[in-house]
Amino acid sequence: QVQLVESGGGLVQTGGSLRLSCAASGRIFRINAMGWYRQAPGKQRELVATIPTGGSTNYADSVKGRFTISRDNGKNTVYLQMNNLKPEDTAIYYCNAVIRTTILRNDVMEYWGKGTLVTVSS
Repeated sequence: QVQLVESGGGLVQTGGSLRLSCAASGRIFRINAMGWYRQAPGKQRELVATIPTGGSTNYADSVKGRFTISRDNGKNTVYLQMNNLKPEDTAIYYCNAVIRTTILRNDVMEYWGKGTLVTVSS
């Protein structure tokens, strides 16, 4: 089994910063893409940022220039540094990872964490 565990959420004032972490553990052969999604109350889950094993990162337009995604492959961990936070960033943030669990190329699945709440007060 594979688990993704997020941490780092909390309450912050407008303009503040938070750093989210997500650690993957369990039966992992290789982690492909990792990313962060969020879901605000009454809204659908949306992409925040993704980072492949190698190559360029991808961000939602609403967070470009404010959020930075990074990963530590040795620790199977992805991070999201969030600066200049706004009330509209309030949401549950979910970690996502595409993980290959064995040497077999078909043993690839998408996994989700349980989420961490970020609240930005005005």
